[in-house]
This record gives sequence, C-alpha cells and structure tokens, in this order.
Amino acid sequence: MPTLRLKTSAFTPGTEIPVPFTRDGSDTSPALAWSAPPENTRSLALIADDPDAPGRTWVHWVLYDLPPEARQLPEGIPPEGALTSGARQGRNDFGTIGYGGPCPPPGPAHRYYFKLYALDRTLGLPAGATRAQVERAMRGHILAQGELMGRYGRARSSG
Repeated sequence: MPTLRLKTSAFTPGTEIPVPFTRDGSDTSPALAWSAPPENTRSLALIADDPDAPGRTWVHWVLYDLPPEARQLPEGIPPEGALTSGARQGRNDFGTIGYGGPCPPPGPAHRYYFKLYALDRTLGLPAGATRAQVERAMRGHILAQGELMGRYGRARSSG
C-alpha cells in the first residue's frame, strides 16, 4: 500500500509533544502537512489515538471528508463539526467534537499516533461520527496511509 508522508512543525516524530498541544496546555491541535495522495483519492481522513491508555485505545481526534487536494491542516482547528473545507470532525473519547490533546495518567509517557488515510470515496457521515463509524465506512476504500507518532507523559507525584 502506498505511504503518505505525514509531518508536523510542532514536534519531531517520536519525540515529546509540546505542552500547548496537550490538555495540560491550551489543547490546540498541531499543524499537520502531508505528501500528495494517489491520483484517484476522493477524500482524506485522520484519526489520532493513544494505544497506551489504560484499558483501551483512547481516541483523541477524528476528522474525515477532507478534500483530496488538501496538503495540510493549520494549527488550532476549531472544535466544530463542519469545517469550511467541507471536512467533518467526529467525536473523540472525551465526548467532544474535534481535537482533544494528550492527557495521560502520571507514569511513563504514552505514544500518540496521528494516522492519515487517502480514500477512494467521501464518507458522507454526519459531523460527530465515532472512530468506529469512520473506520467501518473506510473499510475497503483505503488507497494510501501514513502516520506520525509523538510522546507525552506526566511525572508521578512524589507525594
């Protein structure tokens, strides 16, 4: 499967996500940029999650139906269901629409994956769709994908 190169100006892949992009800071979504998707791409989707969360993978961001000509997302995407580009944002595991930054319990740093998918169709889901709904709609329609990983942790208190 072809690979999309996904990057951010906020952090180097595999390194610490700066506090402004976490719930300890201003909870701002990082700027993202990516390489051109395959020619027959009809939309892009993005899912950000934490596989190290206690109990299950925690979903931090669901965004779909981004236009295929898009090559970036600016920093600070507003927490709105419908974006001016025509893209839609889904519900994260905090129960809100849009981006919800890292918020791990004290202990070892968690890994946060931003995964971008090039799709051969638009999903047409309403704003507020869940990760499961988006993944179900994407099944069999992924042309290329890419990922970016950052880490974030909170020290244990020495209480």
